Amino acid sequence: MGSFNNPHYMYLFSMKSGRKKLAYGRSPEDALEILGFRLTPAEMAEIIREEYIKVNQRELQQYVPLLG
Repeated sequence: MGSFNNPHYMYLFSMKSGRKKLAYGRSPEDALEILGFRLTPAEMAEIIREEYIKVNQRELQQYVPLLG
């Protein structure tokens, strides 16, 4: 049950296109690393690493139109 000792959060990262990219991890850096496993280098280059917000799961629905 070690995963319960390390909470994970959702982060919305801004992209150069104006859209947002949803990522999940213990920290923003961890979330970006996890995102890197499924995105191409070109897709990762579109993410603005310094611009993100921590999102509560209950509030996620309001951000769906911004996802890209």
